[in-house]
Parts: sequence; C-alpha cells; structure tokens
Amino acid sequence: MGKVVLVTGAARQLGGRFVRRIQRDPDVDRVIGVDAVPPEHHLGGAEFLKADIRHPAIARVLAETGVDTVVHMDINGTPLGSRGGRAAVKETNVIGTMQLLGACQKAPRVQRLVVKSSASVYGSAPRDPAVFTETTPPKSLPSGGFAKDVVEVEGYVRGFARRRPDVAVCVLRFANILGPCADSPLAEYFSLPVLPTVFGYDPRLQFVHEDDAIEVLRIAASAPRRGTLNSGTFNIAGDGVLLLSQTSRRLGRPTLPLFLPTVTWAGSALRSVGITDFSPEQIRMLTHGRVVQTTQMRETLGFHPQYTTAETFAEFARSRGPGLLPPESLARTVDRLAGVLSARSGQTQ
Repeated sequence: MGKVVLVTGAARQLGGRFVRRIQRDPDVDRVIGVDAVPPEHHLGGAEFLKADIRHPAIARVLAETGVDTVVHMDINGTPLGSRGGRAAVKETNVIGTMQLLGACQKAPRVQRLVVKSSASVYGSAPRDPAVFTETTPPKSLPSGGFAKDVVEVEGYVRGFARRRPDVAVCVLRFANILGPCADSPLAEYFSLPVLPTVFGYDPRLQFVHEDDAIEVLRIAASAPRRGTLNSGTFNIAGDGVLLLSQTSRRLGRPTLPLFLPTVTWAGSALRSVGITDFSPEQIRMLTHGRVVQTTQMRETLGFHPQYTTAETFAEFARSRGPGLLPPESLARTVDRLAGVLSARSGQTQ
C-alpha cells in the first residue's frame, strides 16, 4: 500500500497544482483534495471532498480515508472568490488549523504533517535584522492581518508537535510566491498600472517561483532522502534579492512615492473598490522589506530552487505584459539621460 495524502486548500490554484503533482510520486497511492468549495480546475485522478476544515467533520474525513500524510495549504491572506472577507479568511487560517490539528491528533495513522506557512511570521519593522534565520525572533510581533494569523497557526502546530512526537512535522516559511498564475495580494499590487510606494524607502524583497513552491512541498511530504531531514521549520526563498525600485522598472510600471500616511489612505481606498488587498502589513513590507536566510533549506532539507528571485520576478513580469513604461524603452531613456548628463559634466570641467 502506498501513501494516502490529504491536501487542504485544493480549490486554490497552488493547491490544485500540488494535488496534480503529488499523484505522480510512485510512493503515493491515493490523494484527497479538501476545500469548502469545489475547485474550478481539474485535480487529475485525485478525489475531491467538499469539507470545511473549520468544522469538526474534518476528523471524520481523516478517520474514514486512512490518511497518513497531511499537507495543510489552506493558509492564505485573501479569500477565494466570494468566500467572504477578512473575518472568514482568519477563521479558516486559525480556527481551521485548530480543527485540522485536533483531527490529526486523534488519527493514529497520520505520520507526517506539512504546513505551508509564510515568512510574514517575522513581520517587517525598521529595527529588523538584515537577514532572518529560522531562529531569529522578530523585533515586533505582527499586530494583525495575515501575519498575525501565521504566528497563531505556527503556535498551534508547535503544540501539536509536542502532543504527537511520533508525527514528522515540517513547517515551510515561504517568501512571496510569484509566477504566471500567482493570485496573492503582492501579485495584485504589482499588476497596478502605477505602484504606490513609501517616500524615502526602497525595500529589499525575495520571491519564490510557483514551480519551486510545488517541488519543496513535495519534498516535505515525502520520506527524507539520504543525508537530509524534512522535519522542522525552514525558510523558503529564491537566491538573491530585488529592490522595489528594480521591480517597478522591470515591470515597466511607474512608481508614485507617497508619504506614509498617504500610502495608508491610498491602501484603504484601493481596498474599498476591491482593486487589491493593500493591507497595513503589506504596507510595512513595502516600507521595510524582509529577507530570510535559506541555508537550512539547502543543507538540511536538501532543496535547491530552480529559479532565483530575479528569475522568478522575470517570469511573473512576462505574464503580466508590458506596463506604461516598457522596460526596453525605459532603459534607452535612462541611457540617453545618463549620456547627456555625462556630456554636460565634461563640458563644465
């Protein structure tokens, strides 16, 4: 008998992709996708069970299907379609995780738990270290939004790991996931024709390609390879960083520098018309940035991303099409301007 894998959040694009990918593993015999709404995409040969992880019925699902591996991907910053607002998202993230962990605790066949977490757990603050490791405490805990949800979720996961030491628990703290199909708040922000930025700040950002996210989840859900360990907490990010100013130039989208209070007001205005989830936590990240160290990802987990941060963003930019200022034209303009300034400087000497 092969493994029986249960995947939460199967109705989202990333969850659906992972369900289709994990079926191809030779050690997997059965894959069950779970979500509160049916997916609009196909799940290959996997089964789909309509179940809300916020309700105790999820325990019956684990008991009746004989699941031994649980991949919890239903931790998100935005609702799926018309599934409600911020309150419903928080309930799914926090209450849903509590119910799922309670069900796993009662299911003796569960041997492995993988949790799709986020580097948002570190927050974004002016006194943050240049690089976060997995053991670096944040200077200030997130006070609300998705980041606070993640802090609570990881707290419950640590409690579960203490109660069920026989279960291998892997927590993956992803940097911002981008790619052609990305539907995150940051992807919506980068899709705006003009990017509001905080005056005087140019934060460092890291990204993970969708393909790499799927592959590292697969590694975490499988038996560890020789010389690796896939239990514990791992930062997941592509190599390198990009400044926010670099991302805008590569997108061909102009920036609109605003003072911080104005950016906060603009975020509220954007949310009110449903354009993007420009939340306070996202504003803090676009002010102070966030960079994580990935040494443990490589040396312990044994995962080496196929895409760097810059390559991930290039793939995303191509999927969004040219902006108001196509990068090639912008580069030629900058070169001409630099040439003019250089010539004038030579004339004055």
